[in-house]
Amino acid sequence: MTDKTNIPVPEILDEEECWMLLSQTGVGRLAVIADGHPDVFPVNYKVEGRSLVFRTGGGTKQQAIQSDATVALEADAVSSQFGLAWSVVVKGKAAETTPTGADLDDIRRALFPWQGVGQEHFLRITPESVTGRRFTMSAPLLWQTPLDDATRAGFE
Repeated sequence: MTDKTNIPVPEILDEEECWMLLSQTGVGRLAVIADGHPDVFPVNYKVEGRSLVFRTGGGTKQQAIQSDATVALEADAVSSQFGLAWSVVVKGKAAETTPTGADLDDIRRALFPWQGVGQEHFLRITPESVTGRRFTMSAPLLWQTPLDDATRAGFE
């Protein structure tokens, strides 16, 4: 039997806290439907108001968004030193955008493509929902499962 006292209890985050956490990191995973199947891509993003902006080239992400603009972006962080972890999910519509004025320079600097070139499309996610959870662990190594407690379905 599993000892449930070691399972972290999630704290549900309000939307304000979710946006604060999203602004503290700039890397997330973008989920889209491509060719009828879910696909996930790492993206660097920037919070702009109550939306997320990222860059992409003319590949799979761009094509998937053009055919079905519903997306999800998940960002998270884990600190074993402090015994904390959080995850925020933004679900909504993505559309091509053109940042303007001073925002354009800030966004271009923040979203410099990892590949260096070919990321000419700016996309904005307008959220329909923003949800988040924080997990507090009682001990920093709590999430390490000893081999003896691991699932043994393959042997049974």
